[in-house]
Amino acid sequence: MTSSPGNKTALDALAADTAIVENTIEKIEQPAERTFDWVLANIDNLLIGGLVAVGIVGLMMILRTMGRRILQNSPDRSSWKAIIAGVLAKTTIIFMVVTTTHIVAIHTNAPEGVESFFHVAFIIVFALQGAIWARELILGVISSKIVHEDDRESTLANALSLIRVLVSIAAFAIAFIVILDNVGVDVTTLIAGLGIGGIAIGLAAQGIFSDLFAALSIVFDRPFKKGDVIRYGTTTGTVEKIGLKTTRLRSVTGEQVIMANTKLLEQEVNNIAEAYQRRITIPFGVIYQTHPDVLKQMRATVAAAVEPFGDIEILRVVCTGFGDSSINFELVYDHTSDDWNEIVGTQSQVCIRILEIFNDKGIEFAYPTQTTFTSAPDGTMIMPYPEGGFGGMGKGES
Repeated sequence: MTSSPGNKTALDALAADTAIVENTIEKIEQPAERTFDWVLANIDNLLIGGLVAVGIVGLMMILRTMGRRILQNSPDRSSWKAIIAGVLAKTTIIFMVVTTTHIVAIHTNAPEGVESFFHVAFIIVFALQGAIWARELILGVISSKIVHEDDRESTLANALSLIRVLVSIAAFAIAFIVILDNVGVDVTTLIAGLGIGGIAIGLAAQGIFSDLFAALSIVFDRPFKKGDVIRYGTTTGTVEKIGLKTTRLRSVTGEQVIMANTKLLEQEVNNIAEAYQRRITIPFGVIYQTHPDVLKQMRATVAAAVEPFGDIEILRVVCTGFGDSSINFELVYDHTSDDWNEIVGTQSQVCIRILEIFNDKGIEFAYPTQTTFTSAPDGTMIMPYPEGGFGGMGKGES
């Protein structure tokens, strides 16, 4: 029996296909056999590692559950306890499983391919989980500060969504670069490109970012808060709103004053609301004809004017010098009130009572005067008052 050339070609093709199938089966069987042999050789380590993995996953699950319950039962979201609980609550199941599997693969001498696979998987999920944790931590701190300000309708509170986007982009961009770097990709060019792009964006939006950071600085550093009375330059007013770009004050004269946050932080700001007491100074002067004994009793005289006000403590009533038309005194006292209207109202009443007491005692306030001296044709001085002394002084005054 003879075979034709066509039959021989078909047999050769069938033999070639059979050889390919056998090689494929052998390639599959060899890793499978090696894996099976590895499992049999490390059965004890795998069991121990499995138990450890279950324990780690259980611990992470407990921490995540505790975080969620703390968030549900905690009315104060501004505390560090609530912030950390929010971070733990964002732990993902994928991170737990891949982390524990990677730990088991390392400690059981897994085949190189298996260990490499889980190592790469761990890097990816760890970078992503780290980005999630970092985002929640940063946003938690910022949110707690805004809540602490008790200004939910402020521009800062409304801008939290923008801050969330910026923080998320930054966190996941860093995670993406870490992943690429650990899987063998050269990220130098990418980092350089991102740096150049970031500089360009920063230059283009430097005004917006400077105002945003200034607003965050006010929220974090808390030089003042809503409701405080502050003095900025020549302006004194009550803080009504701390916005993303500006801070608005209600001036003591009634109008609203709007100041840029960046400019506000560049100059000295006096927070009057943080003063435990206000020091008030009232200068006054009496005429030179006042008797020295009256001057010696000036502290007791002025103290009688201040005595009815229990929240005032006199520091000093002293003679400060000799003016052109008066003997100058100064009353200095501390007022423990934090209400500016009460402070200035009390100051007004003190001034009025001093005037009443001076009138009762015959003490005269000094005011600017000028005395003219004239002489006769023969050069004799003509006095502007009778020669009996200073009692009639004032008749020749102009």
